[in-house]
Amino acid sequence: MKKILLFIVISIFFYSCHQQEKPIIAFYYWKTIFKLSSSEKEILKLNNVKKLYIRYLDVDLSLQTNQPIPLAPIHFKDQPIGFTIVPVVYIKNNVMLSKSLKINDLVNKLTKYIKQINTKNNIKIKEIQIDCDWTLTSKDNYLEFINKFKKANSSKLSATIRLHQIKYFNKTKIPNVDKGVLMYYNMGTIATDSLNSIYNAKIASKYLSSLKNYPLKLNVALPIYSWAIHSRSNRVLGLKNKINVSNLKKDTNFISIKNNLYKVKNSNFKQSTYYKVGDILKIELISKENLLEMATNLKQNLKKNPQEIIFYDLDQFNFQQYEKNIFTKISTSF
Repeated sequence: MKKILLFIVISIFFYSCHQQEKPIIAFYYWKTIFKLSSSEKEILKLNNVKKLYIRYLDVDLSLQTNQPIPLAPIHFKDQPIGFTIVPVVYIKNNVMLSKSLKINDLVNKLTKYIKQINTKNNIKIKEIQIDCDWTLTSKDNYLEFINKFKKANSSKLSATIRLHQIKYFNKTKIPNVDKGVLMYYNMGTIATDSLNSIYNAKIASKYLSSLKNYPLKLNVALPIYSWAIHSRSNRVLGLKNKINVSNLKKDTNFISIKNNLYKVKNSNFKQSTYYKVGDILKIELISKENLLEMATNLKQNLKKNPQEIIFYDLDQFNFQQYEKNIFTKISTSF
């Protein structure tokens, strides 16, 4: 009887410990030059971050040959010492849509390209991630590419997964990777309306219940970036990154007309952009409350707790609106 009780106590203990396991914190690094600022290093240390997903390059189609070409490859000014590095390759969907795509050639060139960057910078890797928002019309090329890329590389392979690919996975299919990363952002349309296109709880709720049915193991990527939608006469002209709201409030060329809307009072040039009288800047950002809400909803709907929470993206500008240990708080809420 004592042995049985002891067994039960031990089982409860291990079950409790397992339940208390929280996701590790990681970051995407999405610049072309790898060099960490002092404030970025501080955030990484304070939140015990040991893993970085670094964008190595983009892949797009050449206008001349209509074949894939590398764009904006990473340059390491600093060595990422002390971090587990995961190279990320962003492939535009139009590459996978190309009817003349030579998949074997793309696999071979990408494999070689990643190895060259790693060798040059003395980086050892255990995982590669492919970031591509494939569609029904590009899925055949994409799935074939994933299969061949996995065979050509000894590293583990992960892939980014969007909400629509989870809800309709019977149609969009599941890539042959070791794990996926749910990109829990960019949920709406870039528009002049009042909705936040980065995160919208109402839109998210239409997909959350599908998470329990998705067969692939998932980690989660959460947004900490912001942008401004520049519009004129109710027509979107473009996105403006890294708009400092505090500076905008002090700028006499702009007036606040609502919480997140600023109207151009005087025509002006700012950071190579012309703002005409009457233009509107709609600020879209993610609050601490948004992040906590995301974490709560995901915890309630994922089959298992994610092993990692990856924040997009590592940039000192993005840290301005948060307390320094916010990332630890989000992780412990799972």
